[in-house]
Amino acid sequence: MPTIETLLLFTAAAFILAVTPGPGIFYVAARTLAGGRAEGIASSIGTGIGGVFHVAAGALGVSALVLASAELFTALKLVGAAYLVFIGWRTFQSARGEGADLVVSAGAPPVGVWRAMREGILVEALNPKTAAFFLAFIPQFVSPAQGSVALQFIVLGLISVGLNTLIDIGVAFAASRIRAGAASRPNLIRRMREGAGVAMALLGIGLVFARRPAA
Repeated sequence: MPTIETLLLFTAAAFILAVTPGPGIFYVAARTLAGGRAEGIASSIGTGIGGVFHVAAGALGVSALVLASAELFTALKLVGAAYLVFIGWRTFQSARGEGADLVVSAGAPPVGVWRAMREGILVEALNPKTAAFFLAFIPQFVSPAQGSVALQFIVLGLISVGLNTLIDIGVAFAASRIRAGAASRPNLIRRMREGAGVAMALLGIGLVFARRPAA
């Protein structure tokens, strides 16, 4: 197990990274603006579960295998990018097709919390940049002298995922306040949903240009 000093140092570093705006924060904010607080929290939990997938894969060496293969890395990032573009396009089309008055009066998320959670899981699980982050960041705090390397990787990885999820949930609450403040302006709600869809699509396009870390 990592020492107390290592845990404190890692937690401080992971917290700073968690609050630094990145694709995960922007995705949760976009999902919240599109569907409300419930969807935002559900997508936060989903990305957290997707992060746990990368922690487990990294501990087992699967992520290292993917990052070592240009073909596997490219295939994974293209699938993840296509999925983000797809849900962004669907959100944009839904905002334009349903009508803002219906969105405001219905009071229910456009896709529902379970689908938002499933999408969050897939978005994070299909993101090779997350795998690259864990494999580049966590090993700096792992010491073979402290016991099982895999166990240390899992413990530190779960701390990182937990912090990221808490920050994402905070973003969901903040974004939902912005959305609630616009509830009396249905046209603004529609534009926010359209913008959220565009933002998710742009995140997908950005993922296409992710480069495989050098060996």
